[in-house]
Amino acid sequence: MAKAANEKQAASIGNQTGGRVFLFLFTDDLDRDYALYQQRGVRFVRPIKEEPYGRVAVFEDLYGNQWDLLQPNEKNSWGEISANG
Repeated sequence: MAKAANEKQAASIGNQTGGRVFLFLFTDDLDRDYALYQQRGVRFVRPIKEEPYGRVAVFEDLYGNQWDLLQPNEKNSWGEISANG
């Protein structure tokens, strides 16, 4: 990440992706981390959902960027997730 160099760049903070997820944080225990993040005030924009590749919840960082908090299925690896998701 880099600091915004001008007003146009500053206006784009939190909207670099047009409101779509582009960052991924993997976990081995989604329920644990989801509860911990909520306790610490993290704002989830989508609750935990079952997907073919695993379980995922979407949260926003301090700048409005959306992240997937993702626990892959045991049968999936990162390569399979990126190719299919």
